[in-house]
Amino acid sequence: MTTVTLTYCVPCGFRDRALDTEEAILSSLEGEIDRFELVMGDHGVFRVEVGEATVYDKERDTFDIDAVVRDVRAEL
Repeated sequence: MTTVTLTYCVPCGFRDRALDTEEAILSSLEGEIDRFELVMGDHGVFRVEVGEATVYDKERDTFDIDAVVRDVRAEL
């Protein structure tokens, strides 16, 4: 079972970015994903994981929604 998890910081106001990212991933890859989880977090987190692999982390990567979708596709 392939799970994509998107964890985002609630106090930082990242909900809209998280929802936009979710929409982009599901629009492109819905047929290849078994489960998509949105997880509310704090401390500035914005991270996308496919299974155990982190494909995007705000702490190390520049945000580009198209690149996030490509990285999720590559990990699948």
